[in-house]
Amino acid sequence: MLKRLIPSLYVQSIYHIDLDELIAQGIKGIITDLDNTLVSWDSPYATPKLVAWLEDVKERGLRVCIVSNNKRIRVEEFARPLNLPCIHGARKPVRGAFRRAMQIMGTKPHETVVVGDQIFTDVLGANRMGLNSILVLPIATKEWPGTKVLRSMERIVLKGLRKRGMIPWEE
Repeated sequence: MLKRLIPSLYVQSIYHIDLDELIAQGIKGIITDLDNTLVSWDSPYATPKLVAWLEDVKERGLRVCIVSNNKRIRVEEFARPLNLPCIHGARKPVRGAFRRAMQIMGTKPHETVVVGDQIFTDVLGANRMGLNSILVLPIATKEWPGTKVLRSMERIVLKGLRKRGMIPWEE
């Protein structure tokens, strides 16, 4: 079970993802979380830096789909100006939203990577589907109360994984 909580890669932010390396690995689609992965959880719009990154991603031929556990209005209003497909109320780590995102992007599991800031939703969901997973640091420290509980559990799990030598990075 613990292995399902280990991401394929751990980076500081989406801007630290080596897109050329993803392409070299045969990745064609990126499923990304929204809140605290692309923007802070209370930011209604993309930053200019994020818009530029997404344009770079698209210019390289990669497809993107936002998959979020958040409500429809939040996810759709964020994705619409970016012209990105999105799935709201995803219930991650349940597999259904990941399957739908791959269907939308026209990708197969070995061609898809999931990017997110939470182990118990993004990483676990990706790993259960056999997808590569990239864990990023959360953008903001201010979070929804339920997420704060998960963060404390994540710290315990990460400490245990580190103690067992199961994670290849330092905090």
